[in-house]
Amino acid sequence: MNEILLYGADWCPDCRRAKAYLKENNVDFTFVDVDLDKEATAKVEAINNGKRIIPTVIIKNKSYTNPDNIELAAILGINEVGNVQLFGADWCPDCRRAKSFLRDNGINFDFIDVDTYDWATAKVEEINKGKRIIPTILIDDIPYTNPDNVKLTELLSINIEKQHKIFDTIIIGGGAAGLTTAIYAQRDRFDSLILEKSTIGGNAFLTEKIENYPGFQSISGPKLMEKMEEQAITYGAVIKTGEEVVSIEKQKDLFSIQTKSTSYLGKTVVLSTGSTYRKLNIPNEEALIGSGIHFCATCDGAFYRDKDIIVVGGGNSALEEGIFLAGFCKSVKIVHRSQEFTASETYVEKLKSIENISTYMNKTSLEFLSNEKGLFNGLKIKDNTTHEEAVLEADGVFIFIGLIPNTKSFKGVINLDERGFIKTTGLAQTSVGGIFAAGDCREGAIAQVAAATGEGVLASYGIRNYLK
Repeated sequence: MNEILLYGADWCPDCRRAKAYLKENNVDFTFVDVDLDKEATAKVEAINNGKRIIPTVIIKNKSYTNPDNIELAAILGINEVGNVQLFGADWCPDCRRAKSFLRDNGINFDFIDVDTYDWATAKVEEINKGKRIIPTILIDDIPYTNPDNVKLTELLSINIEKQHKIFDTIIIGGGAAGLTTAIYAQRDRFDSLILEKSTIGGNAFLTEKIENYPGFQSISGPKLMEKMEEQAITYGAVIKTGEEVVSIEKQKDLFSIQTKSTSYLGKTVVLSTGSTYRKLNIPNEEALIGSGIHFCATCDGAFYRDKDIIVVGGGNSALEEGIFLAGFCKSVKIVHRSQEFTASETYVEKLKSIENISTYMNKTSLEFLSNEKGLFNGLKIKDNTTHEEAVLEADGVFIFIGLIPNTKSFKGVINLDERGFIKTTGLAQTSVGGIFAAGDCREGAIAQVAAATGEGVLASYGIRNYLK
């Protein structure tokens, strides 16, 4: 568990201070008296390059030499409103969003990586009744599963002031298209604000490896998105994560953007909200999401090391993620409803050389199955030719069958096509003057990072023409 060791002595004023602070804040720790334990003395000397400096505190196997109360508060997540622990992982988008929000608002928190500590994973599963849902945040030991920024604001009594600045453009969505728009807008000396409901990077951030982005033979999705984010910030863009937009209203020459927590004003708006993963809509799907059913191999694949998994789909994403998962899973079964894959021949050829991947073609997914604990343990399928049914047993399943545009909030504000994609003309212009669209949410968009950056450039030119 997260054991805290405090090496010190009763006569030491700073040791007494540290002990008192930990006790006052209900932090469990073990006090090791260096006057009574020679091994403890030797350990302190080894940590401090031969010097006997106390107190020396060990927290999650990391040492801190005579930390003051402010440092202890930051390390352990101690705040006036309570102690905050965040169980998560660096690859988790909502964990990054929560961490960013807490830091931005001066909230101390103890980040506990479930990939590093087995006991942390067990704790998360215990709290969430067997489900590995992160972030799971504890405030004074009371758990909250993936609370959004509005909920955190309420729980931690955070005072968020309204933003009164008028931005030249407000970009809704922080994926490749939104970041590129901000980079070009800032270079044109237009103040830009990015509002992102989750974490910066969009679907590209969830991609393990990108091999078709110009200039990089191979680069991870998170790394590429981090570079774009850094560039946008360097040029002066303001980025706010965890801000989910609920309405857009035009007020004379300005647009009022209302989020769940506050409002913003802008002269133009760019919609770059991307898309979300499509579901199969078969029995037990909703109940088992997070308990064996997943939509992101980069996010959740690590939970299935040396285990058997199923991938549903036959396009580029399905095969790409299936190949990635095969690198550390025991076996991968790919289920596709047609006789032939729709993925590019490059991925189809790669499958032939991977021994732990098997394919089930021309099969329809009928039902997800679970065990007595309510966790996924198999998929019932039907052969489309013989109509014979069978059960594929596995520890987890990943679904990659397409995307749905994130445009529900814009219905009635701008024109959408029958599938919900945003209609545009010219320089990414929507049906409302001053509102532009770029990326996967736009009608006719190509779901590729390189294409999304191009659309961001197009939208920035639309902004320039409109403002001039």
